[in-house]
Amino acid sequence: MVTERKKFLHSLVFPTFFLFVIWSVKFVEIFLNTNFHKLGIYPLKIKGLVGIIFAPLIHGDLNHIISNSISLYVLMIGVFYFYSRVSYKVFIFSYLITGFWVWISARPAYHIGASGLIYAFGAFLITSGILKKDKRLMALSFIVIFIYGSMIWGVFPNKPNISWESHLLGMLSGILLAFYYKNEPLPWVEKVKVFKFEQYYVDEFWNQNFNELNSTTNQSINYQIKEKNNEQK
Repeated sequence: MVTERKKFLHSLVFPTFFLFVIWSVKFVEIFLNTNFHKLGIYPLKIKGLVGIIFAPLIHGDLNHIISNSISLYVLMIGVFYFYSRVSYKVFIFSYLITGFWVWISARPAYHIGASGLIYAFGAFLITSGILKKDKRLMALSFIVIFIYGSMIWGVFPNKPNISWESHLLGMLSGILLAFYYKNEPLPWVEKVKVFKFEQYYVDEFWNQNFNELNSTTNQSINYQIKEKNNEQK
């Protein structure tokens, strides 16, 4: 119980920090009465390359950042809790792959916001749960589908001011990473294997020593009996 609690608290650390960075950027914009949208991704322009790093940190208005924050935080916790061994790699690769794909293929406009990451993490959790065929992860996959299933409509060009390219490419990067890490051992499965491995050697140790003990204690013992001669008085 203590270990699981510690693991859960650890899974909150980086998502909380990342959310803090995103909101800090928005507060700086408000304080300076400006916006940083020109630091977003502008496809096929050298100046737009900086957006691969900065675009997920920039949001259009408070409604934009609030709607993204809740989904992003929940899905990041899911990744960092259930896939702790590869969570940072999934985050970094989702971040860079989605950004780069947007830069080479999206419409000529500034693309900002963390929604691409939301689609990447959601797709990763759903696909990984199905590929690994683990009951816990499949349950998590269905929960994500139930809560965020409506996001699928965001990958279509329905609204001109929405970066559906970021949504679509984020989803594809999440699926790609799920396949790439499909053979990564799960934390609880690995613990069971380690326990069985250790238990095997404990059993072997006791069996060996018990047999050695038997071989020394079960030897036949010969008693020498000497009759006492009756001495005549």
